Amino acid sequence: MHTEYPYGSPERLEVKVSIKHGLLALLGEGPRYGFQLKKEFEELTGLFWPLNVGQVYTTLGRLVRDGLIAEELSPTTDGLEVTAAGKDSQSSVGSDDSQRSYRLTERGRDEVRAWFATPRPATTPERDELTIKVALAVATNRPDVTDMIQGQRNEATSAIQALTRRKARLEPTDLSQAVVLDAAIARLDAELRWLDLTSARLAGASRGRATLNARDSGRPGSGNR
Repeated sequence: MHTEYPYGSPERLEVKVSIKHGLLALLGEGPRYGFQLKKEFEELTGLFWPLNVGQVYTTLGRLVRDGLIAEELSPTTDGLEVTAAGKDSQSSVGSDDSQRSYRLTERGRDEVRAWFATPRPATTPERDELTIKVALAVATNRPDVTDMIQGQRNEATSAIQALTRRKARLEPTDLSQAVVLDAAIARLDAELRWLDLTSARLAGASRGRATLNARDSGRPGSGNR
């Protein structure tokens, strides 16, 4: 089955989500196997944050070490359904990992509660590549800054259209995916507004420089400079 990612290939996505807390939150619903956690995380987030299975098990190992979860080696299913899809085929994963389940400890439950109750800091702007790129283009007086902004505007518009089509195909019960898509569309809308504001600011600065140059050129003796 072909996996449809919101922006195409996973390589185009930058993971900015807390994998640690995402896994803990899922384990709050009950014991899970590593591959089950990977699959559920990706489905619930609308495939916006594809996870590497090795990264999942590395994170789980750290959570076990920190006492936030406990692992249980399960030669039998112990009430959990284990299918071919629930086992890891990746060679980087140990042969017994697909039979090892994880459960949340009380310390882990406290961590999840604290994470959900703590607002994300909004005082420090994120290190956004586009913002830095545009700022540097302006600071270095690149002649192609207008074309660069227009190209990004086209990219954002196409992404909004793709996400809107994807959201229209969701089932009414796909609430978590709808929330993720709404957030992505809202951010792209904000990006378009910022690009429009930047274009207007650059146009205003250009007109201001033209006015100053015209005044200078009209002064007596300006031609002898």
